[in-house]
Amino acid sequence: MNRIQKYKALIVFSLIISFISLLVICCNNHPKEDDETLVQSKYLNVNDTVKYVGIHTCQACHPDVYNSFTQTGMGKSFEHASMKKSSGRFDAHDVIYDKYLDYYYMPFWDKDSLHIMEFRLEGKDTVHKRIETVSYIIGSGQHTNSHIMNRNGYLYQMPMTFYTQKGTWDFPPGFENGQNTRFSRQIGLECMSCHNAYPGFVEGSENKYNRIPEGINCERCHGPGQVHVKEKSAGHIVDIAKEIDYTIVNPAKLPSNLQFDECMRCHLQGNAVLNEGKSFFDFRPSMKLSSVMNVFMPVFKGREDEFIMASHAERLKMSKCFLNTTAKIESGEIKATNALFPYKDALTCVTCHNPHVSVKFTDKEVFNAACKNCHSSSQENLHPVICSEKEAVRKEKLDNCVGCHMPRSGTIDIPHVTTTDHFIRVVRKSPSRDYKSQLSEIAGIKEWMGIKCINNPHPSDPTIAKAYLNYYEKFTKIPAALDSAKKYLPEKSDGDFRKNFASLIRYYYIKEDFKTIIVLVNRYDSNIPNATISSLNNKSIDNDNAWTSYRIGEAFRNEGNIQNAYKYFDNAISLSPYNLDFLNKKGAMAMQLNKIAEAKQIFNDIIAQDPEYAAALNNLGFIYLAAESNSNKAKELYDKALALDPDYEQALLNKAGWYAYNNQLPKAKQIIQQILRKHPDNIQAKETLGKLGI
Repeated sequence: MNRIQKYKALIVFSLIISFISLLVICCNNHPKEDDETLVQSKYLNVNDTVKYVGIHTCQACHPDVYNSFTQTGMGKSFEHASMKKSSGRFDAHDVIYDKYLDYYYMPFWDKDSLHIMEFRLEGKDTVHKRIETVSYIIGSGQHTNSHIMNRNGYLYQMPMTFYTQKGTWDFPPGFENGQNTRFSRQIGLECMSCHNAYPGFVEGSENKYNRIPEGINCERCHGPGQVHVKEKSAGHIVDIAKEIDYTIVNPAKLPSNLQFDECMRCHLQGNAVLNEGKSFFDFRPSMKLSSVMNVFMPVFKGREDEFIMASHAERLKMSKCFLNTTAKIESGEIKATNALFPYKDALTCVTCHNPHVSVKFTDKEVFNAACKNCHSSSQENLHPVICSEKEAVRKEKLDNCVGCHMPRSGTIDIPHVTTTDHFIRVVRKSPSRDYKSQLSEIAGIKEWMGIKCINNPHPSDPTIAKAYLNYYEKFTKIPAALDSAKKYLPEKSDGDFRKNFASLIRYYYIKEDFKTIIVLVNRYDSNIPNATISSLNNKSIDNDNAWTSYRIGEAFRNEGNIQNAYKYFDNAISLSPYNLDFLNKKGAMAMQLNKIAEAKQIFNDIIAQDPEYAAALNNLGFIYLAAESNSNKAKELYDKALALDPDYEQALLNKAGWYAYNNQLPKAKQIIQQILRKHPDNIQAKETLGKLGI
């Protein structure tokens, strides 16, 4: 049987299943797709062997939908930087200042290229200037434009965002209050897989890509189109007014939980923990989100009115409108009235939102009509209740249901942005949403209660432990988060110990308890002096084994066992060869083991990948000076590193050493004093100053 015949057979089988399902629906007037695994199994494009065909293939048959969708926020989510794409304002006042690191930032155009300039002033003199080119603009411009730089496929977020609603430039979320990572925040797959169509991710890296599409495409919501295109090209047409076409997913025909899971894949950005062996590529429409990942959010006592930007589905599910319609259809308490669209008269995301049409081009009455579909005087509606507000108030508000019951408000994770709160309710008093005051509350006043999983009521203990570790490392360093993680990481029995080994290593690494890590490693495999742990040899997109190896290597390095440290760094690189931080650490270990030629090659390889990797420039400069007595080359490399990062302490120390090497002691002393002004506790600088003897 050839491939087309196989697809035909699958289609016939699917249609038989569909017909039986429709009979059940008609008899019981309640969709039995609550068995979500059965629903998923019907769709022929959910299998991971089915290929994506690209948005332009969809355009050939659906030009009108293509033209409208590409104007939506999703369609315009990610593009090359251009004047047409940018929503930014560019004039003399578009400068922001980081008072913590003492850097200014300014965006500007040079012909058709957008740049961001970082500079530092001493009086009226510019003492540092770094200019980077913007490669991509992320965000449709409805709320923000953020900026991405591309260095040989490695993507980094840049330290300026334009907030379109207020028309102002400021730091991106997470860069403020002394957390500015300048030009080094990696854009990993978790970020890219929601803000764009699926990219060509280079396995063995954290942020390297060999193909970068522009904008979220059709197949993110409908699933890969290979089967669909082949079937339609062969003339196999399904009357979608009467039955479901199982070659492609129509989210509106899914059970409500799977509809929400599809939207929450990206509109529930929080603390995502992937299941074992899964990646951010693995979710496909019609799947349960929890089959790929579990998403956690922090819980704060008494702050139920606060929400983050991407929490629409979670907020909507708190609403009585949802609880009295969708939830009751799910439970069978009320009956669905439409076999193909069982939630047509209930409340899901697509009740109000047409994903193919931009909200900019959607009249507010479209949204109000969804409310009035239930809330009217007609006895045929689910809730024959008209608005009870005073006539004068209704007139003032122009009978805008959404404006009153879903007020626009600020979010606690993104400054300068207001969005619609999807918790539908009678709002007694609009809460204050001043972003800076809420940051203060988060830091000091709120009582942190822990975290909860939004898309799975029963996550496993190892998953909860990973979520707490993520929360501590990526969001807020609350000591209680580490304590909570440890409660879910038993290690007494050998079975628990081996199951939780990677997370235990991570836990003790965060606590900088390197001695315990080595004890755990020796417990896992007593042959450690001769080799790395044999089970840490599986490559994966999330680089889990690579990171475990790296952390073990760091433990051995801190305990002075350079030989074993080198072995584990080497293993980490074999699993993740494009992680430049891993490579740099192995190069440093090679230097300590007097493997100078190998170290030199490693640092040159890093610079070939990323010419602006300051640590490799600095380390290579040290080799040229200490091992080859090439003073000029060493200075060239130190200066390049310091041009990228003028506060790079080790490069400053090495530059001071260069001056001392060349008998320019006053200049060496000047640099050491510069370090100590900013970092008075730098022991190496103090010792160097004492050795200079001036």
